[in-house]
Amino acid sequence: MSAAAERGGRAERLRAQARAGELVELRKSRVTVGALSANALLALLGVAFLLPLLWVIFTSIDAHDGASLQLPHPSLVHYRAMMHEDRLRPFYNSFYLAGVSTLVSTVVALFAGYGLSRRHVPFKRTVMLVILFMSGLPAVMLLVPTYQMFVRLSWIDSLWWTSMFIAATSLPFSIWLLKNFIDQVPRELEEAAAIEGTSNLQILVRVVVPLAFPGILVTALVAFINAWGSFVIPLVLNSNPQDLPGAIAIYQTMSENGQVRFGDLAAYSILFAVPVIVLYLIASRRISGAFTFAGGIKA
Repeated sequence: MSAAAERGGRAERLRAQARAGELVELRKSRVTVGALSANALLALLGVAFLLPLLWVIFTSIDAHDGASLQLPHPSLVHYRAMMHEDRLRPFYNSFYLAGVSTLVSTVVALFAGYGLSRRHVPFKRTVMLVILFMSGLPAVMLLVPTYQMFVRLSWIDSLWWTSMFIAATSLPFSIWLLKNFIDQVPRELEEAAAIEGTSNLQILVRVVVPLAFPGILVTALVAFINAWGSFVIPLVLNSNPQDLPGAIAIYQTMSENGQVRFGDLAAYSILFAVPVIVLYLIASRRISGAFTFAGGIKA
């Protein structure tokens, strides 16, 4: 075969491959009915979530607030109404409940998760399954015996003991999360620290905690959100009006003086959501870089 014929055949094959590639690209870019249906469904769900959010935002700054979604008449009167001490006290109570319960559940879960991850525990798989089952158990099921126990021990109407029970309800899921996060920390780093004579507590504090810190942050954030929005537990275990958290205060705003004050309700709801949003924005930088162990172990 001559060189010219060989070059011609090669060019023909290249043109054929190019045409095949164009057909593949056309097939890939073709819009299907399934894709359109999925996008339409997602758009409907987005609108369904967006409309209530717009109502809350517009109503909170509307001088003529109402139950319908409308363009607001800009005013900060509802936010000014929230600046009184009796309105802000539920925020302090929520911070107390969420802060104490988050700290207790995260610290206890850290020790428990480390033990389950690094130590030989008999029937470990069964223990983890029990923890997973308990994490899905509704806290409402435990309220009746817990209330009786609180009354018998004179723990009723106490922010401290209420926060302890909230911490206990968050503990199973926190242990499950932290155990899995600690599993990702290389054991070689702990072994190297142990060779240097480091104690178990120092290994946990100086080696495991810094490397698993994003996971600890995620666990604490989940526990905080769970405690921050807690409604039924404080309502049952603490009937002192001075100790009511923000979630219950929002509910009371809905029926204040026998009528719903939509503007105050919307403003209170936005203010109540701000701490969680701020915490997430602060923690997102550390969470986004979770578990980058590159360079931690040298070959």
